[in-house]
Amino acid sequence: MRLPFSNAIFAFAKPTAIRYTVAMARLIHFVVAAAPSVLVVALLQVDQAVAVRSYLAMSMLSGLLCLLVFNSFDMYGRDMFSNLLLIRRTFIAWSASFGLMVLLHLLFRFIAEVPLELLSLWYGLSLAGFLLSRMAMLAFFQRRIRQGHFIQRSVILGMTDNAMRLADHVHHRPDVVSGLIGYIDDRAVHRLREAPPPSLPHLGGLDALEGLVRDGRVDQILVALPAGAQGRNEALAQRLRRLSVQVLLIPDMSTFRFAHRSMVPVGGVPMFVVAEPPLQGWSPVYKRCEDLILSSLALLALSPLLLLVAVAVKLDSPGPVLFRQKRYGYNQRLIEVYKFRSMHHHLRDAHAERQTGRGDPRVTRVGRFIRKTSLDELPQLFNVLGGSMSLVGPRPHATATKAANVLFEDAVEEYVARHRVKPGITGLAQINGYRGETDTLEKIQKRVEYDLEYIENWSLWLDLSILLRTVPAVLSAEAAY
Repeated sequence: MRLPFSNAIFAFAKPTAIRYTVAMARLIHFVVAAAPSVLVVALLQVDQAVAVRSYLAMSMLSGLLCLLVFNSFDMYGRDMFSNLLLIRRTFIAWSASFGLMVLLHLLFRFIAEVPLELLSLWYGLSLAGFLLSRMAMLAFFQRRIRQGHFIQRSVILGMTDNAMRLADHVHHRPDVVSGLIGYIDDRAVHRLREAPPPSLPHLGGLDALEGLVRDGRVDQILVALPAGAQGRNEALAQRLRRLSVQVLLIPDMSTFRFAHRSMVPVGGVPMFVVAEPPLQGWSPVYKRCEDLILSSLALLALSPLLLLVAVAVKLDSPGPVLFRQKRYGYNQRLIEVYKFRSMHHHLRDAHAERQTGRGDPRVTRVGRFIRKTSLDELPQLFNVLGGSMSLVGPRPHATATKAANVLFEDAVEEYVARHRVKPGITGLAQINGYRGETDTLEKIQKRVEYDLEYIENWSLWLDLSILLRTVPAVLSAEAAY
């Protein structure tokens, strides 16, 4: 898990290094936004000096708008110094900036008409330039980290078990903002319960720490002394407050094994978030709008196919066209899920006590085809339209479904957690090959892993990606009988 930067940590970092890096990033962004206009002028073969000046003015406007919009998207804040590529934020910010520039051009016509092809070329070249410059910046940060150069040099005070956990965390997730240069402890190395890693040298005791701070070699002190030593901690806090550096108290690092990244204040006391609803704020509204729009369009586009399958099912064997089955939905509530009937009506299994296998005699001729191609799932578009399901989400399972004769909820401890969102017609597990029969514990465990990964990382982009990858996944699957 990656811990986010704290505003307080960022605020106390070296102002000169921060300002220099941000200024360089802004200059690069300005050039990347404006430079493609030179290519546009060349391709348009503009000769008149007045026209050339107009295009150059448009490029300057593009650069300035880029800086303003990027700043509003917090492109020059603490995330700029993280190890994130920031692809999505860069795409949205540049699209907004370029769109605003084109809108101003359409309103005021301060230059001649620019063909759509050249505008698209300008947009694409600049977007590629932003991403390449971000990759170059990350490569520069990684080089500085390998050389041991950080914007803020930190030391750990007190080599406790908690300090060891912090050192291990920072070692595996380095960033250029804060780097550990060593630890401070009045005890000799042989008196420690566990030897620190070689990359974390012993810098001495408290007296040595004060000397390091005076010499400007330490910018931040991370205190990891046991909470039980209250008297010593109070005396130490009074002594550390006299130093002109930031002093932070390390939380219990073992908490991060089961807590989320964020903290919330309760009665003025910061609390770690252990669990929270997966879709918050406007996210449920966005997802519901996505479901309503796309399911309506799908039903309109696929209505001839739905009618054709319904007729085939009816002619193939006696019984109703649709099969209704109770399955677990959002918050583990039972919902009625629709499918085209793929089994002989008198052999139907309402609770899925026996999974369908290869050559299952209960499956009809048409049923075998529509199960293989997942056409039997299409009526669930009506479930999506009605709100009991979503287009993308963990697949709903029947109440008695088993893997290796073990109920799903008994086979995987985290199984119930997948019901924190609405079930879907397709999902992350399905496009990764976990579709069809779940006859082993390993298969249901992998399905749940993918389901939880989807829940934790949900976005509209992820939903669209899964939808686009569903058809190829269905066509290449071999486990659906």
